[in-house]
Amino acid sequence: MPESVQIPIPEAATRSEKPITIRKVTAIATAPEGTNLIVVKVETSEPELYGLGCATLAYRHKAVISVVEDYLDPLLKGRDVDKIEELWALMNLNAYWRNGPIGNNAISGVDMALWDIKGKRANIPLYSLLGGKYREAAAAYRHSYGRDISEIEDSVHHFRAMGLKHIRIQWRGYGGATNNYGDVPPSTPLGAEKGIYYDPKVYTRKALELIDHVRNIFDQDLELLHDVHERLPTPHAIQFAKDLEPYKLFFLEDLVAPEEPEELEKVRALTSTPLALGELFVSPLEYVPLIQKRHIDFMRMHISCIGGITPARKAAALGELFGVRTAWHGPPDVSPVGHMANLHLDLAVPNFGIQEFCHFNGEIHDVFDGLPELKEGYLYSNERPGIGVYINEEAAKAYPPIEDVTLWTQIRLPDGSLHRP
Repeated sequence: MPESVQIPIPEAATRSEKPITIRKVTAIATAPEGTNLIVVKVETSEPELYGLGCATLAYRHKAVISVVEDYLDPLLKGRDVDKIEELWALMNLNAYWRNGPIGNNAISGVDMALWDIKGKRANIPLYSLLGGKYREAAAAYRHSYGRDISEIEDSVHHFRAMGLKHIRIQWRGYGGATNNYGDVPPSTPLGAEKGIYYDPKVYTRKALELIDHVRNIFDQDLELLHDVHERLPTPHAIQFAKDLEPYKLFFLEDLVAPEEPEELEKVRALTSTPLALGELFVSPLEYVPLIQKRHIDFMRMHISCIGGITPARKAAALGELFGVRTAWHGPPDVSPVGHMANLHLDLAVPNFGIQEFCHFNGEIHDVFDGLPELKEGYLYSNERPGIGVYINEEAAKAYPPIEDVTLWTQIRLPDGSLHRP
């Protein structure tokens, strides 16, 4: 018999006998620009090696912090940081009841932090762990809104001058609110409660006027987007989507509520306007059927609300099989860590569609370092290992979270009744 041959194993391919483990899990809450942001920090048994993840549920931040520090920290101490899939399942199953926004955001914070740690250990950016770059940068869109058409037109001109090719336009924010919170319109019944009042008929009329105006002024190369914010009854939603067909929107967002998948099926059958949905999803049971049936063209999930990078990359892979593109939620109530996690996925997945991105003022840069860079309508990563964003914890303390009751979600119809926000 021939002698056995010893094949040399490169040193880098051998595993350490002693795994790196989780030492401590904490939550950092800060509001440098007036919106509560939550970042989870996972410290390890290796000195100075830690990861950051986004767990931002802006209007229930205390509940998320409690789950992170009172439940996940003791659950995860001493566990191997390499076992991302197992730890995700452990966190998801541990409370027995699962797939809620509070628990998912807490899980997301840890999940992203573990991916951050893995990238730092390998000394490569997160997108490399996800398969490498499929593109060098991600096309982004910004929001143009105002009190009247003239203000919105000026905003669109501003963004066009910045090189943006995709712009979302909204009349008076979402749904054309007729008042500020605290005012009660004179047309409401006596004794009507305070709120932000909204009339679906007025909204659809004004939105069509706005979109018609902007489309007639700017060339067809400008991609227009619009967000209904789930506020229309189904008959109005169907008619609105059909009325928008001549304007060739890039997509129409949240035309129906996530609780009404059957209504979405009706809309899908009756309009060619591209549909985007998903920022309120918290469970695969909500988005998987819509992707498989092609009832949506873009998935809009808020990554931290579905549990982080681990479920997001699986959703993206499913979308690739069915021709559904990604358009991750990217408003101000996503931390810079979350925005960069969005971007790493955007750079890596084949079926990327578009990335929502918001403007950051000077205060956010006091606290966070390494935000995505917007140039000529494209977002670029900073090429650092892991997620690539760092937080100044001392600076974060100068911007404590806001404890006020959330008001903007108190939407009311003309008769004073509450409506979905």
